[in-house]
Amino acid sequence: MSTFAVKDVKAIVSKAAAAMVELEQELNAADAKLGDGDTGGMLARVISAIDKAAAASDEDVGACFSAYAKAAAVATGSSLGTLFATALMTFAKGTKGHEAVPLSELAPLFAKARDAMMARGGAALGDKTVLDAIDAVARALEGVSDPLVAKRLAVEATQAALLEFHGRPNKIGRARMFADQTIGLDDPGMLAFAKLCKAVA
Repeated sequence: MSTFAVKDVKAIVSKAAAAMVELEQELNAADAKLGDGDTGGMLARVISAIDKAAAASDEDVGACFSAYAKAAAVATGSSLGTLFATALMTFAKGTKGHEAVPLSELAPLFAKARDAMMARGGAALGDKTVLDAIDAVARALEGVSDPLVAKRLAVEATQAALLEFHGRPNKIGRARMFADQTIGLDDPGMLAFAKLCKAVA
């Protein structure tokens, strides 16, 4: 059965940090249509901080995620960044003490992160947020243990979520004030998750 360890988590974060160099301005532009125009800058700052954070242990996946969660919390004051840190802490709790985690555990980990983010941020599925993309990945990865299949399905799931919600209005956050004007626009958080998912895959 395929697993992932600290070295794999580190590699993914490094890929994400590298991808943000080109994605930052694109995500800022997408956010400018609905909010403050700082989603790209915030994510670039947070992911860079995570990438530079020292993992507490090279043998404990949970400790690695915990260090990343703390780094993310310090690097951001935004609502999306706080949710990012919440997701990382949820991953930390779910992998604590494990040197290697079965890939088949990714689906329940994403599901738990989704639920924790919903509880923290107050959004619901269907509100057109990053939660909808995370939910799509959680459902797509159920029972999957092959890394290549997992990568493909995760990318497909996020792209499908973007397409599904493109024609819907945002129902929460600053974007909700624009109501039907958000129809035909991608939610910045969802777009960021989809772009990063593709980049690290």
